[in-house]
Amino acid sequence: MTDSPLWTPDPSEARNTQIDVLRRELSAQHAVDLPDTVALHSWSTTAVAEFWEAVFERWIVGDRGEGPALVGDGMESARFFPDAKVCYAENLLSGASRSGAPDATAVTFIREDDVRRTLSWQELTDDAFAFAAFLRSHGVGPGDRVAAWLPNTPEVLVAMLGTSLIGAVFTSTSPDFGVAGVLDRFGQVEPTVLVGTDGYVYAGKHQPRLERLAEVVAGLPSLKVTVVVGELTDEPDVSTVTTPSTPALLWQSALSEGAALARVEPVPLRFSDPGFILYSSGTTGAPKCIVHSGAGLAIKHAVEQRLHCDIKPGDVVFYFTTCGWMMWNWLVSALACGASLVLYDGSPFHPKPDRLWDLVDELGITFFGTSAKFIDASRKANVLPRKTHDLSTLRTIASTGSPLVDEGFEYVYSSIKKRLHLASISGGTDICGCFVAGDPTRPVYTGEIQGPVLGMAVDVYDEAGKSLRDAPGVHGELVCTEPFPSMPVSFWNDADGSRYHGAYFDRFEGIWAHGDFASWTPHGGLIIHGRSDATLNAGGVRIGTAEIYRQVERLPEVQESLAVGQAWDDDTRIVLFVRMADGVELDDALVATIKKTLRENCSPRHVPARIVAVNDLPRTRSNKLAELAVADVIHGREVRNKEALANPESLEFFRDLPELSS
Repeated sequence: MTDSPLWTPDPSEARNTQIDVLRRELSAQHAVDLPDTVALHSWSTTAVAEFWEAVFERWIVGDRGEGPALVGDGMESARFFPDAKVCYAENLLSGASRSGAPDATAVTFIREDDVRRTLSWQELTDDAFAFAAFLRSHGVGPGDRVAAWLPNTPEVLVAMLGTSLIGAVFTSTSPDFGVAGVLDRFGQVEPTVLVGTDGYVYAGKHQPRLERLAEVVAGLPSLKVTVVVGELTDEPDVSTVTTPSTPALLWQSALSEGAALARVEPVPLRFSDPGFILYSSGTTGAPKCIVHSGAGLAIKHAVEQRLHCDIKPGDVVFYFTTCGWMMWNWLVSALACGASLVLYDGSPFHPKPDRLWDLVDELGITFFGTSAKFIDASRKANVLPRKTHDLSTLRTIASTGSPLVDEGFEYVYSSIKKRLHLASISGGTDICGCFVAGDPTRPVYTGEIQGPVLGMAVDVYDEAGKSLRDAPGVHGELVCTEPFPSMPVSFWNDADGSRYHGAYFDRFEGIWAHGDFASWTPHGGLIIHGRSDATLNAGGVRIGTAEIYRQVERLPEVQESLAVGQAWDDDTRIVLFVRMADGVELDDALVATIKKTLRENCSPRHVPARIVAVNDLPRTRSNKLAELAVADVIHGREVRNKEALANPESLEFFRDLPELSS
């Protein structure tokens, strides 16, 4: 780490951010000394009810009710705003009044091959109410599930809004999932309506999905109706997905049906009622079905987007995501800020590596969200937007999905734009939000996430449950010690709550342990070192895989790497798999360089016992490396739910490797 920041906000600009305005307001309102946002965070995690009350009062559309803001004796029993009634869709559509005009653009959709669609605020609202009326006409009501198997298009957004307007539960995944992966998810929650697609486009190729959609429909006996969105053709043949018990119709027909019906009245739900079901990655078994409340997401995302990202009315917000990743839910919540959304579907590097930067200039994007892998891939491909693009509207870049390495931070400021806020953020599907994020009033340091999110009592604990707050650089478990509104309502089919408790509260009694390996920095920031359930334990020393990747992938010869622990000689040894840059071979000299780099920059314990070159590495569909799947293969264990992987065929390489037999 260095004490020289990569970026420091201009004081006058910092004072005008929404987080600083709130700091001054709360300081006066509660007669407390809050000199900066660090103090504001401390207050928000000690005066928990008062903080979330302030957020609800300012930004949530709904009936607050008469009761307290928070009840319960601990994290698991905590309930926020028990008397409140909130409709999530109403919160998002209220952004129309902040945006300036009903005919202003709410959504711009762009496919990689430049197919485009736009919706004004009025059109988005009308379509959402039409789909809501269609759902109700087919008997869908509060608590019923509506599932979407769609690309990142306006239709999936409209389907979600319509579902929320009638109090039903929305769940989605992307069409690159295979049939088994879709059924592993939707089959558990038994949807009443399925909205599917005839295909999608990726990396210059059309990927038909109508036949697979028919298989999905056949595997969901709970369905009453299927709606088909024509992405590859205007009018796909819906007869191929029609069954004796489940009629099918085109998307435009469903909207026409709904538009001809009486406009529905939005159904507000209690704060803890189910609104969404998201899924764990499923690399270690059947995906967990994580139930979230719409109100919980609305208030949590308000804090992250308005305060930590300073998203304002009129901003243009982009996040590269699919609707099978929680960042899709996060992205669409930005409508509530009065911002316009950019939905992109396809490869971020097609037809050229700077494709997404073209969109920044063309659409005036102010907030650009992406993955750490995208930034690293752009760096290694020598993409230099600072020299080739204007980027004058771009104010914030957010990065998530995996830890952003030091070189990624430096690349953003040297090769993209010098004066902007780089917000490295980290959270998870489990909370559909962030534990730690950016702060537009504080400096950005290389390799560091700036700090915890307001209202999140984040800490790092050692094995004994002792705080490491005063021990910068010492690694431990990322925990949260106070309740927050986007804790899951429950897991699906977990009546006694035992699976929910086991997932988060078994490690430290009454404390949320997230499963991330982290450390504090001297600046009050944090570094995420990878999943603790993928943590290596070689010779009794716990090592986060991201620490290894951070060092190895700075070598120009290495494109990507994956580390696992192999049980060996009554202990665990580290095995490192490396995907080489084009034209590079892994020879003895490079093996020596990798080991020397790890020994000098990490510790002798980080040096792998074996280094093996590979052509491909398995990853989940949200582009995260599947370390646990590789560990299962090399130990001869069954890899459960391969459908969670984007490239399961890559696992065959790791089976019975001679390099790992001695």
